[in-house]
Amino acid sequence: MAQADKELPLKPPNIVWISTHDINPDLGCYKDIWPGAEYAVTPNLDRLAAEGARYNNAFASAPVCAPARSAIMTGCFPTSIGTMHMRSKAVPPPEVRLLPEYFREAGYYCTNNAFTDFQVATPPTTFDDCSSTAHWRNRPDPETPFFAAFHGMATHESRIYYADEAFAETTRNVPPEARHDPAKAPLPPYHPDTPVFRRAWARYSDLITEMDHWVGGLLAQLEEDGLAESTMVVFWSDHGPGMPRAKRWPNEAGLREPLIVRWPGAIRPGTVRTELVHTMDLAPTMLAASGLPVPAHMHGTALFDRHGRFDDGPNQFAYAGRDRMDEAEDMSRTVRDVRYRYIRHYHPDRSGMEHLQYADGLATWAEFRALASREAGQLGRGLKPDLLTDLQRSVVAAGRPAEELYDVIADPYETVNLADNPDHAAALQRLRLALADWQERYGDLGLLPESELIEQWRPEGKLRPTEAPDVSLTAEGFAARSSTAGASIGWTFDPPGTDVPPTGPLDEVIGAPPKDGRRWNLYTAAIQAEEGTPVWVRAWRLGFEPSPEVSTTFGRATAPGAAGATSTASAN
Repeated sequence: MAQADKELPLKPPNIVWISTHDINPDLGCYKDIWPGAEYAVTPNLDRLAAEGARYNNAFASAPVCAPARSAIMTGCFPTSIGTMHMRSKAVPPPEVRLLPEYFREAGYYCTNNAFTDFQVATPPTTFDDCSSTAHWRNRPDPETPFFAAFHGMATHESRIYYADEAFAETTRNVPPEARHDPAKAPLPPYHPDTPVFRRAWARYSDLITEMDHWVGGLLAQLEEDGLAESTMVVFWSDHGPGMPRAKRWPNEAGLREPLIVRWPGAIRPGTVRTELVHTMDLAPTMLAASGLPVPAHMHGTALFDRHGRFDDGPNQFAYAGRDRMDEAEDMSRTVRDVRYRYIRHYHPDRSGMEHLQYADGLATWAEFRALASREAGQLGRGLKPDLLTDLQRSVVAAGRPAEELYDVIADPYETVNLADNPDHAAALQRLRLALADWQERYGDLGLLPESELIEQWRPEGKLRPTEAPDVSLTAEGFAARSSTAGASIGWTFDPPGTDVPPTGPLDEVIGAPPKDGRRWNLYTAAIQAEEGTPVWVRAWRLGFEPSPEVSTTFGRATAPGAAGATSTASAN
């Protein structure tokens, strides 16, 4: 790691994560780094980058949200821990945990406002508060360090296609002078130049400006609370824009992300980092920066240490994969070095734009389909098709090459496939070997039929059980342990409620923690309380059925090791 210029503070920082959906580095601070970024109106994020570090080459581990977010929250490749299919409920290896638990163990107050979508059911041991009102301001002691995550929905692909009135309301904080002119939209060459696409790109950029306003509000709150100087702020997106050949595609536009880190006193303002990084690297980086150990099972690499000293070469390559996208079965793998992107498609006979019930209802997808249909009509009349270019036609084609290779420095839009070009044969072979080595080192569960994987995880369709924790009285208080490998234990003084709202469909899909009205503490040491106080204890293992609750009361036991606990079943 590069040596810092001066002695830096060792006090662990507060951490605020600000994330958004479905964007490339389409921010003003990425002008001349990412094509089209000059179109952006993003004053708050531009200022954040000027006050900290901007990463120019950050990449998602998957081009769609749930797999990409699973990597960020576990520090592991989705293809290795089974979270690669969009969507699923995976059963990761027992050592895998969600990042905030490490911070809760270290005494941080951890919140999430409020999106999860990590490909697992999020146990209540993960956050102190996971709700629309979660905030660092709610911590019980103002001296408690915090990890606060804010996941904004402003830029989600669905909002590009809202009806006019709903879109106007969604972008109500974008003033007229900051609106993006469709006539000036920097269309990538793989998109047809039609009013539909120009409108989509202008709206996408308006949504980014709206999101930037939201970011400014969070930064202002840190200033108001006197916390800006003691807090590390990290901004990231999950994957690329919700348009053809971006989101869901393992190309540059599907995977290239903005990543900005401001850490006053540790990272110099105006820092620019050009090394290859995964957004997955955020998990080990946050732990290392806070002086906490990085678990050996994490695949990501810490980008800087607790002194703000950078690792100048954390990754020789950046890897990613595309797997099942809702009902569209597929498998592609990709590796990127400083110059080239290599993509291997395991099903070259399938279109990259396979039918998806949801996506085909989006205006840009429908436009592509309509133009392809009209070209078929031209062929039927004996005419040469002329509504799409060859590059655009390849997006919606019935098949694709088994291998793709692009010089992304010379060709940032990936317009010329060099896989068959002998001048680039050495690069092709080198990246083929790099991809094969990655799959061998970390494993690739995408090579297994998903039905086989599900049967391994949930035999005969049933979740494996998490064993109820053993609770015993010690001289320090009640101790608890679970015999299920990888289980986390939670405890609460809040009794079970009788009026627990049912889990909503979206909450179930994104794996939100149960809304049972109780605050579950992560068990890290013996539980203490006044005599006569009841306590409930439960264990969770990612991908397993939660354990039954164990209840006991302080003062009931007559000697250490005889807690007199009882087990009570719970449907929560």
